[in-house]
Amino acid sequence: MSHMCIDATVRAAVEHGYPCQVIVDACATTTLQIEDKIVPAEHVHYAFMAALKGIYATVKTTEAFLK
Repeated sequence: MSHMCIDATVRAAVEHGYPCQVIVDACATTTLQIEDKIVPAEHVHYAFMAALKGIYATVKTTEAFLK
């Protein structure tokens, strides 16, 4: 899931000196809840992609990656 494995793997890889690319439409996540607040999966996914973009990874669509 974007908010767990993708995030953790990218951040760890960067710490070890690896450049990273994330294909934004090739991963996904689930809706999260904390107390009475529900965060839709799409919002969770794009928040994590935005956090990784630039500092930790190049974030691209599948179409852009294949070009």
